[in-house]
Amino acid sequence: MKLQPKAIDGFLRSPDPKVRAVLLYGPDSGLVRDRAQTLGKTVVTDLSDPFRVAEFLGRSLADDPARLADEAAAISFTGGRRLIRVRDAEDNSTAAFTAFLENLPPGDSLVVVESGDLSARSKLRLLFEGADGAAAIPCYVEEEASLGRVIADILHGHGLTADPDALSFLAANLVGDRMVARGEAEKLALYMGDAKRVRLEDAQACIGDSAALSMDEPVWAAAEGDFATLDRSLARLFAEGTSPVPILRGAQRHFQRLQLLCAQIAAGKSPEAAVESLRPPVFFKLKTRLVRQARHWSPGHVRQALERLVDAEADCKRTNMPDETLCARVLFQLASLGARR
Repeated sequence: MKLQPKAIDGFLRSPDPKVRAVLLYGPDSGLVRDRAQTLGKTVVTDLSDPFRVAEFLGRSLADDPARLADEAAAISFTGGRRLIRVRDAEDNSTAAFTAFLENLPPGDSLVVVESGDLSARSKLRLLFEGADGAAAIPCYVEEEASLGRVIADILHGHGLTADPDALSFLAANLVGDRMVARGEAEKLALYMGDAKRVRLEDAQACIGDSAALSMDEPVWAAAEGDFATLDRSLARLFAEGTSPVPILRGAQRHFQRLQLLCAQIAAGKSPEAAVESLRPPVFFKLKTRLVRQARHWSPGHVRQALERLVDAEADCKRTNMPDETLCARVLFQLASLGARR
C-alpha cells in the first residue's frame, strides 16, 4: 500500500502488524535513514543486536533471492521479533521482494528497505505500493516549517524550548537532510548544558559553521563565481551520498533571498540594511559575503538563475539524465553568471 503523508508519522510510531515489509525511498537520504531507524526501533530497541537484526545490501538479493525469506523466517536465539534491514535497494532486487511478498514466511519479522529517489515507474516502488503485506513511504525534502516542528520535538525531548527566531534559524540552515538536522539538534542540546531556553545566539554559535556551510557551500561558491570551491564541494557532497535535489532546493532558497535583497535595494535600502532585515537572520559570519552578492547580482540575473534552478529540479524528476550531472551543470552555469564583472 501507498501511505499518504498525513498517515506516515502514525505508521512509523505504530506500524500495521499486517505489513511485513516497508520501502522507504526519496531524495532526502537522511530522512530515509531517520525513518528507517524509527521504524526499526518498534521491533528492537538496539539496532545493533546481532541476534535480532540482520543487515545487507539490496544488490546481494539479485544473486541470492532466497536470502530475504531465510532471514525473515529465522528465529532469534535470544527471543523476540527480528528486524531485517536492506540498504541501497534498487529495481534489480524486485524479483526477490516479489517472491517474498507472494509467499510470506511464518513469524512476525519486519523487513525495512532503504532506497534512493525511485521514479513513479520503478518496479520496486510499484510492487510495494500494490502489495497488501507491504507499504511504501516517500521521503521528500522537508519544508522549513515541517523541519522546524521536528527540531522543536527533539529539543523538547531534552527539556529545551527554543525562541521563534532561533527555531527559524535552525530550520532554515538544516533543511535538506533529516539526519544532519537531527545530529545538529542533538549537539545543540548538549551545548546548552543546564540552560532550558535556546536563543538565536545559541543556535548560531552551535550550528552555524558545520551545518549552514556544509550543504550550502557549493551554492555560495556558485553565487560568487568560485569554480574551484564549487567543484570541490560538489564532489565531496556527492561522494558522501548527498542527493542533488536538496542542493538545488538550497540554491533556490539562496537566490530567492537574493531576489528579496535586490528588491529592497531598489527601494532605497543599503545592501547592509537589507541583509540585516532578513528573517530568519543570516549567520553573522556570512553577512559580509551576502552583502557582496547583493551588490553584484542584478534582478534580471537573479531571476534567470531561479528559472534555471527550477528547470533543473524538474529535469531531475522527468528525464533519464543523471541527477548529479544536472545539478552540477546548472550550478556551474550560475557560477559563470557570478564570475562576470
